Amino acid sequence: MILIIAEKPSLARNIAAAIGGTPTRGAEYIQVGNFIVTWAFGHLFSLADVEHYQGKDTGGKTRWTMEGLPCFPEKFDYQLRRPANASDKGVERQFGVIRALCNRPDVDTIVNAGDSDREGEIIVRLCVMKAFGSDTLSRETCGGKRLCRLWLPDQTPETIRAAVSELKDESEYDNLADEGFARTYTDWLYGVNLTRFATLKTGTLLRVGRVIVPIVKAIYDRDMAIRNFKPEKYYTIASKEKTNGETVELVSKLRFDADEMAKAGRKCAEYNAAGAYVVDVKRKKDRLNPGKLWSLTKLQSFLGKKFKMPMPRSLEILQGLYEKGYVTYPRTNSEYLATAEKDKVKKVLDAVGRLGYPVKFKDQKSIFDDTKIESHSALTPTTKMPDKSKLSPDEAKVYGAVMRRFAAVFCARDCIVDKTELTIRVGRRGEPGLEDFVLKGMVIVEPGWTKYDDYTAKDKVLPRLSKDDDVNIAFAPCEKETTPPKHYTIETLNNYLKNPFREELAKKGKQKQDAEDDENTETDTGSAEEAAEYRAMFEGLELGTEATRTSIIDNARKSGYIELKKDVYTILPAGEYLVESLSRMHIGMDKYKTAELGKALKKVYRGEMTIADSTDVTEREIADIFRIDRESGDGFAGDEVGKCPLCGGKVIRGRYGYGCSEWKKGCKFRIHSPVCGRPLKTDEVRKLLCDGQTDILDGFVSKRGNAFSARIKLEGTGTKLDFDGVPRSGGISCATPEPDIESLAKEFAPTGSFTGSSGYIAGGYAGSGGQKDDGTLIPGIPVDDTFS
Repeated sequence: MILIIAEKPSLARNIAAAIGGTPTRGAEYIQVGNFIVTWAFGHLFSLADVEHYQGKDTGGKTRWTMEGLPCFPEKFDYQLRRPANASDKGVERQFGVIRALCNRPDVDTIVNAGDSDREGEIIVRLCVMKAFGSDTLSRETCGGKRLCRLWLPDQTPETIRAAVSELKDESEYDNLADEGFARTYTDWLYGVNLTRFATLKTGTLLRVGRVIVPIVKAIYDRDMAIRNFKPEKYYTIASKEKTNGETVELVSKLRFDADEMAKAGRKCAEYNAAGAYVVDVKRKKDRLNPGKLWSLTKLQSFLGKKFKMPMPRSLEILQGLYEKGYVTYPRTNSEYLATAEKDKVKKVLDAVGRLGYPVKFKDQKSIFDDTKIESHSALTPTTKMPDKSKLSPDEAKVYGAVMRRFAAVFCARDCIVDKTELTIRVGRRGEPGLEDFVLKGMVIVEPGWTKYDDYTAKDKVLPRLSKDDDVNIAFAPCEKETTPPKHYTIETLNNYLKNPFREELAKKGKQKQDAEDDENTETDTGSAEEAAEYRAMFEGLELGTEATRTSIIDNARKSGYIELKKDVYTILPAGEYLVESLSRMHIGMDKYKTAELGKALKKVYRGEMTIADSTDVTEREIADIFRIDRESGDGFAGDEVGKCPLCGGKVIRGRYGYGCSEWKKGCKFRIHSPVCGRPLKTDEVRKLLCDGQTDILDGFVSKRGNAFSARIKLEGTGTKLDFDGVPRSGGISCATPEPDIESLAKEFAPTGSFTGSSGYIAGGYAGSGGQKDDGTLIPGIPVDDTFS
């Protein structure tokens, strides 16, 4: 008997139906002839928590402490996933079925039918390993049974039957599994250690992850650049005059500062005196190429831009279309097809042609390129066509985009355009020119594929001029103003995440961008930009992957760090607090660090690095963060740092500084932190409370951006800057605001971050577990019960 373990019930049903025959249903499995098909519910296992490695039985409720952190397990252990509802025994029951089937004497072959990616690979591998009580997967550890892989690019019956008849050896996917395990361990090390560390340091639940933080930081950096942007006036010079009855507009590349208007005027006079004429005219008919086939990211970017469709929604629809057999595997990072797929593509073209699209097979490198495929080829329709009347409006939008792009790429009719290029020179004939202006125009002659794809560019018609024609000009200064950067959209954020170093490469001259490319026109195969994008993807330099990016961005949104309105992302206060807090704690989860980790994971996939080697890189980075914190002498939220100078109560470290525990009784004492951009360390605050002032401290920054030194001195209900005996520069302006009872209550009262009953921490209560505002359980944070 052959046992096939699918990742989800829907895939199991499709496999059983494709195999054919009369099915016999058992408890959570289907038997068809010589095949038994069962399923997981996605992840049946998850990595054990810190307390497991400490030998603690938490009873399902975890109290976070610094004890045992950082936690670097010698061996990572997986446990059955704990259901959200304690009465739900489905996970345990389903694994029991899988274990029993794996150990049946008549089962001689076990087939991994997880989704065709690294996550699907390890989901089913774990089920098989655990079924045999082993930490490794081999024929020897699995009772001598043959281990195979069912790899499905789509879920049409024809593809499933072909894949079942040509099962791969599971060992061919060992490197993919190793990368999946390495990625899982790395994310656990960062997420568990740094989330607990940052939460205990600040008293606020901060979700720290290898990818979520650089994504939030990218949006934060862009929004800060917009918020702090100060427009600057400048001048250009331009002419807009008619020649032979047609308007000729010329805009100079020269730029003049705000105080250089007179200089701009003199340059205009020089240009106008010299005159202008046509030095070259180029006209040709050309073929305009369609865009590439879709990768997941490019398709989501298009859907977000055109329909304002959020990424989780578009992925949900694509997954549904895939499970119904209408499109190929959606989580692909490639825009190319494999050369081995040519026969299959011809069958799809036959089906598409029957719908009325004028398509033909094209054997071109711009479509079929094995070097541009890592695991899965581009997203395309299959031979199975849906009944459009039964598609939901959103399904129709998504499927339509996939179908139209496929029809455009294989359109039998080329798009023919007339291209014109005029070169106009400002200067006297026979003398060196002052400046050349190149005008480019394009007019569609034969629409070809543009009738079917989403092509929106408009014709650009140039004036009808000939070589040596004089051109009338009247240059004049034009006042301009610099504009702030734009907020990230679904499209631009995706572009950034796929190659976060594009701008740096462009500035260094390693990557060229053709300014004439219309936004609807894709670059040719082998272009520098496309090559850089695929190189970044294959080397692990992208932030997130096609399979994970959508969920990570959505988690950042659900955590309240970022907001998505229509298709525009903006940072939220919680996101600002996350980024700024991690910066103060020296947790450098920027794109550079994440890219280095991504490169290590890709080396695991290529067999150039072991899983242990990759986790060592992560552990060293985390150990440095904890070491720097220990050396800084800084404390944690909830720490008692001294006695209140006003009422004798306890001064407690909170989220935004230090405050008196007796605030409910009216004590208004508070020490703000940071002061003028400089955080106050716990030891410095202890000295302040003990001696009434600190030593001279460096690192303050004035409103004008000047660094200065000062003491912090107690005064009234708070503190003030003291410069007695401190060398100071002029222009210092940075006052510590006077605290009020409302601000104290806002910080030192529960905020909804946590609800619980056994302890107090600034920003909310925390105890032996609690609930978020939406009712889901979260771990508690153990502190003393002073305020309970």
